[in-house]
Amino acid sequence: MNIILRIIGGLLILVIGCLFVIKSEWLLQNFGTVAWAEQHLGLDGGSRLFYKLLGVLMAVVGISMATGLLGSIVVGTLGGLFGGRAVQQ
Repeated sequence: MNIILRIIGGLLILVIGCLFVIKSEWLLQNFGTVAWAEQHLGLDGGSRLFYKLLGVLMAVVGISMATGLLGSIVVGTLGGLFGGRAVQQ
């Protein structure tokens, strides 16, 4: 992938993730609650927490994509499931 597109795409995902964290109340009002999150993540604010955690995850993925570390992270964590080489130390 072209380095410019990778950086722009990563920064775009980072910004969207930050917006998820900042505007979690707006997301809750417009998209509603998440039943799984309400049941497992808290008493009354499970959906807000879910939107914020999703935003933080998106921000981390965006930073990893922009810096070129996303492929290494995916192969390092999930590579063994798909027949990838095991990392030897």
